[in-house]
Amino acid sequence: MCGIVGYVGTEEASPILLQGLKRLEYRGYDSAGVALLNGGRRLHVVKRPGKIAALEEAVEAEMPTGTCGIAHTRWATHGPPTQANAHPHISGSAETPDIALVHNGIIENADLLRTRLQEKGYTFESETDTETVVHLIDFLWKDGDPLEAAVAEALTHVEGAYGIAVISSRDPQKIVVARHGSPLLIGIGKDGKMLAGSDAAAVIAHTRDVVYLNDGDYAVLTADGYRTYHLEDGEVDRSVHQVTWDAGTIEKSGYPHYMLKEIFEQPSSLRDVMRGRLLEEEGDARLGGIAANAFDLGRVRRVIITACGTSWHAGLVGEYLLEEYARLPVDVEYASEFRYRNPVLEEGTLLLAISQSGETADTLAALKEAKHRGVTTMGIVNTVGSTIARTTDFGCYLHAGPEIGVASTKAFTSQIVALALFTLHMGRRSHTSVLRGREMVQALQKLPEQVEEVLKLNDEIKELAAEYADAQNFLYLGRGFQFPVALEGALKLKEVSYIHAEGYPAAEMKHGPIALIDEDMPVVFLAPRDPVFGKVVSNIEEVKARGGRIIAVVSDDAPELQGKVDHLIQVPQTLPALLPVLTTIPLQLLAYHVAVLRGCDVDQPRNLAKSVTVE
Repeated sequence: MCGIVGYVGTEEASPILLQGLKRLEYRGYDSAGVALLNGGRRLHVVKRPGKIAALEEAVEAEMPTGTCGIAHTRWATHGPPTQANAHPHISGSAETPDIALVHNGIIENADLLRTRLQEKGYTFESETDTETVVHLIDFLWKDGDPLEAAVAEALTHVEGAYGIAVISSRDPQKIVVARHGSPLLIGIGKDGKMLAGSDAAAVIAHTRDVVYLNDGDYAVLTADGYRTYHLEDGEVDRSVHQVTWDAGTIEKSGYPHYMLKEIFEQPSSLRDVMRGRLLEEEGDARLGGIAANAFDLGRVRRVIITACGTSWHAGLVGEYLLEEYARLPVDVEYASEFRYRNPVLEEGTLLLAISQSGETADTLAALKEAKHRGVTTMGIVNTVGSTIARTTDFGCYLHAGPEIGVASTKAFTSQIVALALFTLHMGRRSHTSVLRGREMVQALQKLPEQVEEVLKLNDEIKELAAEYADAQNFLYLGRGFQFPVALEGALKLKEVSYIHAEGYPAAEMKHGPIALIDEDMPVVFLAPRDPVFGKVVSNIEEVKARGGRIIAVVSDDAPELQGKVDHLIQVPQTLPALLPVLTTIPLQLLAYHVAVLRGCDVDQPRNLAKSVTVE
């Protein structure tokens, strides 16, 4: 979940490293640090707790120089966010360090390694698992060997997940990087410029040519180029990929926060996920990632959707879609639980993994378990070249563009539309008629314009947020396709405003949560015009009778609710299966504006990071 960037070349490294860290700050913002090879023979380390601005001030004060360096922005796993626990970690004395290392992941046998290294005389300055790796490299480094030999040897003793970058004054002008379970890539620049990063955002200002490392890979970067190796197979070739977006895509473009920018990008992101994929006459969807695979989808008898967080909520919508239109049994599993159970994976099962980053550790582990059991796998991811995209048998890219705000917005609605496309594709091969398929295609085509209409409610929702910004609790209720929206709305509010919120099936409210209802409890009802609208009206009556303050998201003027709710938020009408795309956006805006009014950092909420690459 931490951010790593490395640079070796002919230019001063610190500006390039700091720029890369700023691009990666959404991956972690507890502390940050840089290590530079000053003059090639002296290692200079600067690190600070807090956000990157604090590190930038320290670097400007100390003015370290060098054309080779590594940097890190941290999301704490072992030890609190202090200067001692910040990366890079070093081996050698504090005055004359000779190895520096940055790390993303968790070293599971760190305690054992620490004990053995302490017995060998090593002193530890931090509480982190990372420091064991840098001392282990020092301990195993044989005279005359290059740095990469010591790193490779050390990694054979390490258990757990890691993405690392290492430099040393004993073998200067070189960066050694390695990955197992945590993403890492190489950026191939021009004119003697080589970079490394946790994701493409770290290198995109300098190159679009990247090499994604596989698990077990390590690589050596110098100003002359790079070489890739595998711990078991020796030197290997890895393909060069082109990043399709540019640095301007990850700027705020005049918006005060990335989250608001990404909420307003949803008309565009939905057009992009559908572009070239809808077949109106046939009432079908063309998915190239599936068409290029020889697997016969007609053999699918059951679908298991696995994901985490917001992607799991999208998976719940996918469950309802696939069961309604393709008549396939679907189970939606938390990836973190799926991997530790003994799930029944019979022949004919398709495992569908959903992840914005394509690097979510639990989802990737669930995917690997399914593949190990011989199950066909599919991915829905946003990040081209990500590990999940490369591990699944086939899949569908979202093409939503980079999502920098930690709280996912445009990725969620894009995931729902991607699931609708997959549903359409599956349904037309089984239970969905061409007429019903055309109805779905036409509704999908209208969605971007309808989202633009919803976004016009921004000022109205900002005023509403002012009325509820001091609330301590919220309840979100929905039925059918709107139940996952209730879960997602509550999650968004929790993530960015730190208000306690719960999402619940509206009919289940009376089996417990109704005890919480009073005049201090805002209740958000998802009540669009759909087959269960009348039932939701009854649930609203139950809350109203107990003095609850009600916000209702509806899809017409809802005369049945006049005088029964405190606030009506109206979105356009569409097919019930697609209404989650429209009803979720007011909840994103509500969470955003409440958080801003409460003075919260909406782009970098406390304790959270964007890409969860650790368990």
